[in-house]
Amino acid sequence: MLLENKVAIIYGAGGSIGGAVARAFAREGARVFLTGRTKAKLERVADDIRASGGNAELAVVDALDEKAVDAFVDAVAGQTGRIDISFNLIGYGDVQKPLMEISVDDFLQPITIAMRTQFVTTRAAARHMIPRGSGVILAFGGSGPQTLPGLGGFKIALDAVEGLRRQWACELGAHGIRVVTLKTGGIPETLPDTLPGWKDIAASIEQATLLKRAATLADVGNVAAFVASDLARTMTSTEVNISAGAMVD
Repeated sequence: MLLENKVAIIYGAGGSIGGAVARAFAREGARVFLTGRTKAKLERVADDIRASGGNAELAVVDALDEKAVDAFVDAVAGQTGRIDISFNLIGYGDVQKPLMEISVDDFLQPITIAMRTQFVTTRAAARHMIPRGSGVILAFGGSGPQTLPGLGGFKIALDAVEGLRRQWACELGAHGIRVVTLKTGGIPETLPDTLPGWKDIAASIEQATLLKRAATLADVGNVAAFVASDLARTMTSTEVNISAGAMVD
């Protein structure tokens, strides 16, 4: 079991991607603490994990609230004696429009949310990882030179997350803490079937890959568990590309 005896905090664990990661971490032996803003969604993930014999606890936490995050992380560390993994998977509330048509507030919203939540959650975990000389900080989204028109501030927010990841990795590396981003290029399973044209969108995601198949939720969970494990102990200040070739490095 890759994460046996590890303590992992997952922000946005009620979402499809966060839930997949939480289930994978628990399957690999981690004690997972699920956070999000909707208790019912967190309970569904926690119930799945417990039904499979895993260890999951949950709390309603706004990952943008500095005091709430600090209090929650301090409580987990006080209860368990450690924080091994912190993975932030919350959404950024992006409004996707061409730059000439978007308002300043809508443009800045995903950038501001991404920077605030990634900074706040990373710092809260790092305070407990530094004394132990180990830990893993994970982010999701990734970046690269490719972009598309009409994304508003979303792609720029992802670029900013990568800049922040590099800075955290630089400053936390001396303490044995790794910082890594995962990027997929799109996961068809996350598309709601109420979305107009969702089948065409899913097909376009797959066709954009070199392998002609996109990452699945299970893929994300499996790779995240590996990257968070000691098997990946030499990986930091980098992004892990599981886009099946849709995003060429």
